[in-house]
Amino acid sequence: MIIYKPFGEIKALTFDLDDTLYDNWPYILEAEQHLRTHIAQHYPHAKHYSPKDWLGFKQAALAESPELKHDMGALRTITLTKAFLAAGLGSDIIPDAVADCFDTFYHKRSDFTVDKNICKTLKKLSKRVPLVAITNGNVNLKQIGIEQYFTHALHASKTRRMKPYPDMFKEAISLLDLPAKYIMHVGDNLQKDVWGATQAGMISAWFTFDRKRELSSEVTQVLPHIELHALSQLMTILKQQK
Repeated sequence: MIIYKPFGEIKALTFDLDDTLYDNWPYILEAEQHLRTHIAQHYPHAKHYSPKDWLGFKQAALAESPELKHDMGALRTITLTKAFLAAGLGSDIIPDAVADCFDTFYHKRSDFTVDKNICKTLKKLSKRVPLVAITNGNVNLKQIGIEQYFTHALHASKTRRMKPYPDMFKEAISLLDLPAKYIMHVGDNLQKDVWGATQAGMISAWFTFDRKRELSSEVTQVLPHIELHALSQLMTILKQQK
């Protein structure tokens, strides 16, 4: 680990999920392919759409409702609806078709389990301090095997803006009922996680599951308090303060 700035006692931890506790991108790509196959098999009216076509429907949804950028689930639902309407599906079956496709994607998107060593660390940490999950995505914590370690899980939405907006950081601070200076946020993104947490008055820890950490090659506005090279180093920190 590398400590860049001093910090005090840690009484709670908040965690980003995607690309912090697991490499998220392969699962998203697999889920997208699975969804395209599902649509081709069950809704052939829409099987001809190319990735560029789907991007167009997504951009149209965002143009009409910019707040959808904070809610991946709602954005996907509207995108599917627009695509099925343009494909000529009957308006009476579109709601069920959209729900079916969303559920298909959502299940596949969370069709993995977090590395056992990460889970062991989360379990140990949860016995010492409360943990809260803060994610811009919509992964199913129960399905990936980590729900039991967190007292709360906050997902970005149209009314709960994505990091680095302060919404979820402030909500976590309120739920934990602690001064922000006693809460460490752990995340892979120097803008969304480190800068966002720092702006909220929290301690920030930079940890990336799936890439080499080199600050010189990253875009950042502020240094993290600490750079972690293994999630287990959090246990070392907590043990030292007791």
